[in-house]
Amino acid sequence: MKKTLLIAIMMLAAGVAQAQIQISVEDREKAASLVKQMTLEEKCALITGQDDGFHTAAIERLGIPSVRMADGPQGVRNKTHSTYYPCGISLAASFNRKVAEGVGVGIGNDASARGVRIMLCPGVNIYRSPLCGRNFEYYGEDPFLASETAVQYISGIQSRRVVATIKHFALNNQEYDRHWTASLADERTMNEIYFPTFRKAVEQAHVGAVMTSYNPVNGSHAAENQWLIQQLRNWGHKGIVMSDWTSTYTTTGAVTGGLDLEMPKGYVLNYEAVSELVKNGTVSEALINAKCRHILQVFSAYGLLDQPMKDESIPELYQPSRDAAYAAALEGPVLLKNDGILPVKPKRKNNIIVLGPNADCIPFGGGSGAMDPIEGTTTTLYQGMAALDAKKYHTTLMDWKNIDEAALAKATLVIVSVGFNNKTEKEGADRTYALPEGQNDLIAKVAAINPNVLVVANSGGEFDVTPWIGKVKGLLLAWYGGQESGKALAAIISGATSPSGRLPFTFWGSEDKNPASRYYHAVVPAVKQRSRNRDPYPNAEYKEGVFLGYRGIRHFGVEPMFPFGYGLSYGTFQYGAPSLEKQPHSYKLSFTVRNTSKVRAAVAPQVYVSAVTPKLPRPDRELKGYDKVWLNPGEQQTVTITLTPESFGHYSVQEHDWVVDQGAYRILVGDSSADIKAELSIEI
Repeated sequence: MKKTLLIAIMMLAAGVAQAQIQISVEDREKAASLVKQMTLEEKCALITGQDDGFHTAAIERLGIPSVRMADGPQGVRNKTHSTYYPCGISLAASFNRKVAEGVGVGIGNDASARGVRIMLCPGVNIYRSPLCGRNFEYYGEDPFLASETAVQYISGIQSRRVVATIKHFALNNQEYDRHWTASLADERTMNEIYFPTFRKAVEQAHVGAVMTSYNPVNGSHAAENQWLIQQLRNWGHKGIVMSDWTSTYTTTGAVTGGLDLEMPKGYVLNYEAVSELVKNGTVSEALINAKCRHILQVFSAYGLLDQPMKDESIPELYQPSRDAAYAAALEGPVLLKNDGILPVKPKRKNNIIVLGPNADCIPFGGGSGAMDPIEGTTTTLYQGMAALDAKKYHTTLMDWKNIDEAALAKATLVIVSVGFNNKTEKEGADRTYALPEGQNDLIAKVAAINPNVLVVANSGGEFDVTPWIGKVKGLLLAWYGGQESGKALAAIISGATSPSGRLPFTFWGSEDKNPASRYYHAVVPAVKQRSRNRDPYPNAEYKEGVFLGYRGIRHFGVEPMFPFGYGLSYGTFQYGAPSLEKQPHSYKLSFTVRNTSKVRAAVAPQVYVSAVTPKLPRPDRELKGYDKVWLNPGEQQTVTITLTPESFGHYSVQEHDWVVDQGAYRILVGDSSADIKAELSIEI
């Protein structure tokens, strides 16, 4: 079965890759020719960041230009203003591949308009705990959902002749002491949970660059971890492997480990350090040559050696980019609770009050996910509501620090806008499970005055709702929706569109229920202090293994507050009985979905596979397919999902590869991981 699995994966990858820029024989030959003409000093310049730390080196005598980079993943940043797209977790929550691709195309266009040819995105580290400060940049807890989202996002960026950089490889699932907290995981866990998104980005999207993470992985820092970087090459990566900023530690490790490009500058791969190692025979110059070839063959494939960096035909304020940002902002928000408070129908008696710390600003997470939008392009939640028909949606902004209780009591709807921001959820630090100080008290106070409360929360993951969830009538998880978020949220609240987002992680309702929580916090072993007067070397142990998130519900005997894949809609839907058709290297699963309501709405059918009698412990169910379908009232559509042999497989430590065990499997079709509408069985 192993051979069949490999053939099926390659065929699927080939189908996706047809529209992708790929490194050709000619690109490799051109790169090799240039490298032969370079001095060692020029080579060392090329493999290290230059200037402001966001450029590669120019070798003018050989016609090699300096290439500009910029951070993502919510848009082009670093010395520019640009379109501000929804964050990564919002894209995953859309359960819509087209939305992810559209944002990728938009970012690619925005980069081209500014002469940026390497985008440092997407971030795809798996959501393990809500405490990770960068969850908002990533694609949730499920490797299949994250992989599909990443492939489309990368394909969109690279279709515009812009190199995407998938990050952070690997196991960078917390921000606490990220340079030194060592991630310890077994081979199966890494390959089933933490590697698939990177692997599919290489195999299917042909991603141009991969960025390593700060943390050590099983004993060696990622940027110097030869075993880890070799996994990328084993999957077929012919592009660049670059370090995260200041994440290199030794010259020998960076040279021999497989790293190609040190950023933001040559701390360890500078000419002085490298030339000494080459001179004394510690390392071979052939290793430096290989790094340069990897960089230059990417430059060649993307036309960076002979075509203009800046696309003058695209203006910096580009309407198609704004449209993509709005489309994504509409489909990401997840309605978690609705006790009849939404949608707000247009009525003259509507008296809506909006208040809270995030009511009249554009909330965003901190670090490389933050950026500067173009002036005049943003819409806050309050502005979005105020832009509705004032006669039917009379909306007032109230000072949340000075509440007018009499006015509040008369409101027909109170929208309390709370959550995190760039100070409380950010790169470089983990965050609290509770909302920032004072926000729980604010919600409770408002709900005590007026029961018609809708909480709109900005967050990159789960947070504690237990102090007030029973006291409010609605909860809308808005993530960080970018410049168009206020406009999109107003459309959802008013019923102009139905909410269609789904949770890309399990919302446990308690930090302690999360199986990973008992292992998440770093364990400090009794060892000597490290250099630079550091604390003892800490470890993050991944002992929950493959039973992360919803995969661990049955295994650990816990029940979440809201399951993975969950999200309320204004519509209702009916699923038809599924059928399965065998193909040469796959199975075609088909079923109908009908909109049984009176409103246009979207359904996100999800397909899970479950081994009936597994030969080794496996999750009760695993997501292996999904779609997003918008239906008019009464409309019916057939949904088709392709299941490959990999859909039934697991990673074998003995084989060091994916295998499919013979036996019975259940195929589950549902609205979430917990709400199964239909199922069938198959024998393999």
